[in-house]
Amino acid sequence: MSNPAPLMPKATAVWLVENTALTFEQIGDFCKLHPLEVKGIADGEVAQGIKGLDPISTGQLTRESIDMGEKNPNFHLKLLESKVRLPEPKRRKGPRYTPVSRRHDRPNAILWLTRNHPELKDAQIIRLVGTTKATIQAIKERTHWNSASLAPMDPVTLGLCSQIDLDMEVQRAAKDRPASATAEERGATLLPADLTTHRDEPAPSGRKESLDLETVFAKLGGSRRGEDDDED
Repeated sequence: MSNPAPLMPKATAVWLVENTALTFEQIGDFCKLHPLEVKGIADGEVAQGIKGLDPISTGQLTRESIDMGEKNPNFHLKLLESKVRLPEPKRRKGPRYTPVSRRHDRPNAILWLTRNHPELKDAQIIRLVGTTKATIQAIKERTHWNSASLAPMDPVTLGLCSQIDLDMEVQRAAKDRPASATAEERGATLLPADLTTHRDEPAPSGRKESLDLETVFAKLGGSRRGEDDDED
């Protein structure tokens, strides 16, 4: 049985990237993220605005195991068993309720979600921030009445949703995406080596294409007569 993901995987990955020398593969394996996504966190392209969560202070990881992982790239970090059992949160059907004081931040959160997680469906964004499909479409098409003043902001930082809910929706969207991409999405690919290095075999000696000697000499004779006529 594989180890479960830590609490707030992306925030944990942010902290590990910033405070340890672990490899992207080790952090991705521990946080249940793709190594390229961890690399995106290190490059500042993913998880912008997410505050790192220290897994040591939360009792999910020990300093000793991090030290061992830094010394050995093949070492796998293991999540410590929590001593506190949290009850499963009850899921409510329908869009999330957003307090009145936070409703003006929803367009900024929608803009952040569409830019940083384009794989999310409209229904998922509605569940996260409690908006409408018409508002999402207007922000995507830049026809929203306040488009000029919108700035992308993390909905977790704004308090519109929890990091756990956001990670769950992102993971669900990743599962729904098709596994195989089309040739256009993958881009041009290299030809196989046996095709690029193939050479035509030269014709064996003694089997050269036969020439029509009469035709050749006829042409030579014709050209010779043409030159004599020009001289006359």
